[in-house]
Amino acid sequence: MIGNKWKPIIINVIGTRTIRFGQLDAIVPHISRKVLTEQLKELEEDGLLERLAYKELPPRVEYRLSDKGLAFLPILEHIKEWNIKYEISPIPKETDYKYSK
Repeated sequence: MIGNKWKPIIINVIGTRTIRFGQLDAIVPHISRKVLTEQLKELEEDGLLERLAYKELPPRVEYRLSDKGLAFLPILEHIKEWNIKYEISPIPKETDYKYSK
């Protein structure tokens, strides 16, 4: 359901707002439109996301979290806090080492 790289990021970006595909595409870094489309479809199938399609020209589609998706937001916040608390410090670059002779 949530077990990949992109879904928590997408859920975090959507949060409590309604957002269009183009906005998501612009905000979520380093994701192809194809993968974004697949992830949104899976989130919808899992009941975490609602897809709102408007019968307009040009067609307009918006996404928002379902009640199930909104219930995941506090869990996601705890995961983010845990990550910040236990984040491994970056490995120093070779130029950061001080050699003594």
